[in-house]
Amino acid sequence: MKIELLKCHGSGNDFFIIDEISHTYNFTEENRAELAKAICDRSTELGADGILFVLKSEKADARMRVFNPDGSEASMCGNGLRCVARYVCELLGLKEAIIETMKADLQVKKQEDIFEDIPTYLVEISPVSFDLKDLPLVLDKETIINEKVRGISEELVFTALAVPNPHFVSIVEKEQITSDLQKKISEYLNGPNDFFPDGVNVSFVKPLKKGHIYVRTFERGVGFTNACGTAMSASTLVTCMNGLNKIEEPVEVYNNGGKVRCVVHEKNGRQSIDLIGNASYVYRCEAEINMEKPAKFTLSPKEEHTGEIKQYAKLQEYAQAVLKEWM
Repeated sequence: MKIELLKCHGSGNDFFIIDEISHTYNFTEENRAELAKAICDRSTELGADGILFVLKSEKADARMRVFNPDGSEASMCGNGLRCVARYVCELLGLKEAIIETMKADLQVKKQEDIFEDIPTYLVEISPVSFDLKDLPLVLDKETIINEKVRGISEELVFTALAVPNPHFVSIVEKEQITSDLQKKISEYLNGPNDFFPDGVNVSFVKPLKKGHIYVRTFERGVGFTNACGTAMSASTLVTCMNGLNKIEEPVEVYNNGGKVRCVVHEKNGRQSIDLIGNASYVYRCEAEINMEKPAKFTLSPKEEHTGEIKQYAKLQEYAQAVLKEWM
């Protein structure tokens, strides 16, 4: 089977888009999981943090399904949603759209460039829940907000929330960011453990100055990534809850892949977050894949989006300079 692949990224968090609106591939659920394992494998000519399947929707402009490199399906992906937002808007000739995801139908729209000549999209991150059963987190409590959890860390306080992906967020100092503490906690909580039966995204957040934070995330099903969109959104919300930033005011969020902008909204006691950042294309190619053995594939020559690659490299240089100065 020939499959068209579009390599893209949001904040260096990279994916392949597979368009099932324009093409009839007739994937089974097993096909999707096995494709993700094969195509995301970084020891091959491809490699990525996930696959974004773009499908027709009965109630929105399009539907997005996200599969991780281990073959599991994620309920949402903020960086991936920005890439899908661009793809769908350009495919359908729109400036804003509604994208159906596993837990919610989310608004997306074209924005002014976050950095010179960087295609930029705003995506809605919601619903937000602090109820532990929505993550799920197995504890004899309803919420965990700025608390130590015995058996996880005697040193750090965490906030647990679903957006709707599960997140476990701690505000830390530089020494903790650079230590192996996050790796140990994350690997434990994403292996056999008594707390998170389905695993969890673990983020360490370092405040830089008012309106600016750095977020490092161990992503469930992936490991450490350049960035995780829902984690940056959740982390921004946690900093607002702690008085480090303000609701309704933009927060610049730096990550190892670059930067995004987040704005937390609250209405009738419910929160949502705008995640604003790049949706960059890297290359297009066609893969000839044996669906019975998807790990064996051949590729057509890659058509690179050279201009977009060069411009994003400038944004990364800027973000790294900021981190070097402020960290």
